[in-house]
Amino acid sequence: MASLPRLPGPRRAISSIQSIRPARLIHTIHHRPSLSPASQSPSTTNPSFKATPSIFRPYHSNLHPRLPPHEYTNSQTAILTASLPHIPTHGFTSAALTAGARDAGFLDVSVQLLPRGEFDLVLFWLASRRGLLRGKVESGEVFGAHAEGLTVQEKIKILVLERLRMNGDVKDVWQDALAQMSLLGNIPLSLLELHALSNDILTLAGDTAVDATWYARRMAVGAIYASAEVVMTRDPTPGLLETEAFVQRRFEDKEVLKGKVEGVSSWVGFWGNTVVGLGRSWGLKI
Repeated sequence: MASLPRLPGPRRAISSIQSIRPARLIHTIHHRPSLSPASQSPSTTNPSFKATPSIFRPYHSNLHPRLPPHEYTNSQTAILTASLPHIPTHGFTSAALTAGARDAGFLDVSVQLLPRGEFDLVLFWLASRRGLLRGKVESGEVFGAHAEGLTVQEKIKILVLERLRMNGDVKDVWQDALAQMSLLGNIPLSLLELHALSNDILTLAGDTAVDATWYARRMAVGAIYASAEVVMTRDPTPGLLETEAFVQRRFEDKEVLKGKVEGVSSWVGFWGNTVVGLGRSWGLKI
């Protein structure tokens, strides 16, 4: 019996399979410093060179650049800057943005240049207050002549209270900002700003921890500050005396807990639960 000719096997559509694979996005938080021509990577001189994915640095270093600020054009910056004085009257609303656009010499329709609308005003307020806090520390206004005699813990508490006082003019409308930050699409940038603030506070206070407690300390400061903001919105006392007493108690509780909790994992886990509980109190679905 004659043998039948062997049919070729089915060919895999490899190209079509590869084409539907989602692209893998690599995201890093810190910007890399610009390189001089002598130290540039081979990718700039050899087009066939394939760069390997960048990795996160595990610990903090004073050589790290600051977290990237929210980038705005000159027109956007002008509108947002002019809108800040209108926040105590109009809150973090489109009315404040419109008034700022008019003061900056723009038409009312120019507020559409801000893709996130009122939330851009919230982010700009937070970023501008962080810059103001750094400026006060660098000028010696915050710690004064007693800076050398203060511990890192005392400096952290002073910086937290100083940042809270910067919200004094917008205290009555800060609930609007908290509502904006609690929206699902705004949560990532809100948490990024909270981390940036806690990182600035610890760095300005002279914290030099480089072990795993780097994360725990920032979570702790962020949790204390965020909870104090909620208390501040209901503080009727002049000079935010009730808020100051609340911050003092929170720092005392943190020190007591730090002496009792054993292990870094328990320490980080406790503050992680604290942040989650605070988020739920804001109405976040976490």
